[in-house]
Amino acid sequence: MKTSSLKGQSKFRSNKERLSAFLSLFKRQDQVLILIVADPDSLASALAVKKLLQGKVQKVTISNVNEIKRLNNQVMVSSLKIPLTPFKPSLLAQHNKFILVDSQPTHQEVFKNVKFTAVIDHHPLTSGWSADYVDIRPDYGATATILYEYLKTAKLRPGIRLATAMVYAIKTDTNNFENSAKTQDVLAFQYFYRYMNRHLLHKIECSDLRRSELKYFKIALENLKYVQKRAFTFVGKVLNADILVVIADFLNKVFETSWVFVAGEFKKKLVVIVRCDGYRKDAGKLVSRAFKHLGSAGGHKEKARAEIPFENLGIPPEEFTTHTLINLFKKHFRRLP
Repeated sequence: MKTSSLKGQSKFRSNKERLSAFLSLFKRQDQVLILIVADPDSLASALAVKKLLQGKVQKVTISNVNEIKRLNNQVMVSSLKIPLTPFKPSLLAQHNKFILVDSQPTHQEVFKNVKFTAVIDHHPLTSGWSADYVDIRPDYGATATILYEYLKTAKLRPGIRLATAMVYAIKTDTNNFENSAKTQDVLAFQYFYRYMNRHLLHKIECSDLRRSELKYFKIALENLKYVQKRAFTFVGKVLNADILVVIADFLNKVFETSWVFVAGEFKKKLVVIVRCDGYRKDAGKLVSRAFKHLGSAGGHKEKARAEIPFENLGIPPEEFTTHTLINLFKKHFRRLP
């Protein structure tokens, strides 16, 4: 891991030094709040941090700042009995130490006013924030893999639920190792696989869709347009933005499709999900270039997401079409392989 000028990020000579530096920030009387944007990787990573701090602090609370709507994630939380407390501002006054995993303070408005004790993440490093302890490794496929190194160094054996969560997190964020992954991701997967429950994992992985969401596939296919090998579709208004992710992942499996752009309207915002194979491509940079000045946008080489208020686009939702979506990216076509 390269040394960064970001306050709190240091180059350690070993995982033992890193773990020691992290644990030294906490005392027995501390009440720790772990904040997450709940998805498989953040949920598993938060559970791992909770295990690391077990018996070392007075209390650890895991709090999700987002509403969990994706069915897989709901089943993950219920099946693995993950203790979650939906975020509300009063939680900040009830805790004195704050940890952010699988995200960075610039990723959500709610994070910007929190003085984080520690930030552990695998997304590309952003600027304009600091923390007492920072561990950002964008070359890792999942934040869960980073926490695997902490657990191994601490000689803490995972229970069935934590191991199952970590396996699902690594599988999800590496897209079953089809996306960028390091040797460490493979080692972490192999390690946790020994302790996980395959029936619980199967239950989580197979819970992709509700019957009521099948209609969005019909709309997506009806509105699907190709520009060379780039697939575009606008699904319209959706009750859950995560269905756009499911559709994008499905279309990304279609042969001779180099890019996938799936968009929909959710809570007066245009949500755009982008997928590609990551080979000489960078979905995160693309959506950032196209939309960062209009809303939130970013991601990895293989997958990215943007959320833009329709008022910033100057286009009423009812007038937005697949052709509108194509036009938003048209000026970037020359840069797309």
